[in-house]
Amino acid sequence: MADLDFSMDEMGIGILVVNRPHVRNAFNWATMESFAELVEDLHAQSNLRALIVTGIGKAFVSGGDLSELQHYPRPEDGERLARIMGDALQRFEDLPCPTIAAINGPARGGGAEVAMACDLRVIADDANIGFVHTRLGIITAWGGGQRLLRTVGYARALELLTTGRVLTAIEAYMLGLVNTVAPPDGSLDAAREIAGQVAANPPDCVQATKRFLRCGLNEPEPVALAVERAEFPALWDTEFRRQAVQKFLTKSNGTVKPSN
Repeated sequence: MADLDFSMDEMGIGILVVNRPHVRNAFNWATMESFAELVEDLHAQSNLRALIVTGIGKAFVSGGDLSELQHYPRPEDGERLARIMGDALQRFEDLPCPTIAAINGPARGGGAEVAMACDLRVIADDANIGFVHTRLGIITAWGGGQRLLRTVGYARALELLTTGRVLTAIEAYMLGLVNTVAPPDGSLDAAREIAGQVAANPPDCVQATKRFLRCGLNEPEPVALAVERAEFPALWDTEFRRQAVQKFLTKSNGTVKPSN
């Protein structure tokens, strides 16, 4: 997968780097297929505790590689384009660990959709994000429109999708599109800091949290509440929880209390 680099450190923090700087990290057919294959491989990485996605150089992902895709103008080509990455990003969302987009430069079109498929987003102060699809006479096809709707609401999503306006880092933060604004060239470091905090906590607890929150996005509130409650008992009966409580009580009272 020459266009995609993946590594994982001893804490279980993975970094996926899109490595196509000559086209500002745009996705061609081969990159899309490689991304879909890599996502399936990531599902098999049981020790993956957090995943960061970023681009090499001065761009995050600039969308589809139009220099190649322009030669595939038929409706069936559009269906293929929507299906490969649409399915891949759905599977990406289903990863059990939290995912973080480190937006180091422009995230445009399909690149904005990749960023929205991540659970968290960190953006460099000099980067930007734009759903510029309408400028090319198309719409979002990889699920980015629905993810944007869930994040900013109907009116804002409609505005951003129909105007194609590019948002500065601060504008994206004010709209709630990103969690953190980092200094220039600092998005990966900021994402690593968040990933480190996530990876320091028990993976079963982190993954359960992601499951019940994602359930709340897609299911009625009573269903989501039931899922959240159902995740709790197994986590209550763990050695980690017992030791953590004992450490807390020891620190608070200066004596060792019996654990539950």
